[in-house]
Amino acid sequence: MGKFNGGFGGNMQSLMKQAQKMQQDMQNAQAKLMESEVTGTVAGGLVEVTMTGAKTITAIKIKPEIVDAEDVEMFEDTLLAAIGDATAQVEKLSEELMGPYASLMGGGF
Repeated sequence: MGKFNGGFGGNMQSLMKQAQKMQQDMQNAQAKLMESEVTGTVAGGLVEVTMTGAKTITAIKIKPEIVDAEDVEMFEDTLLAAIGDATAQVEKLSEELMGPYASLMGGGF
């Protein structure tokens, strides 16, 4: 009976080490995601939006030729499209980095 307990304890220790390593790997992936930046680009690079992995916009670059005082609505749509592109890139990066840990986080992140 002592042999069984010893074997079980060793196995439990191994499982705990694996769980701790997986948790550390997940935290490293989260940190990498938060430190990452992506740039959404539309209209052939006329509008660029840079966003962090935390979905914070850090920069917007607008080339003058996209700005038309007669068609502000088109410019607004273009800017929204660039933000959407940056957001989609963050989502893709998040899936790449955090996907392996989705089941640990309740299936979502």
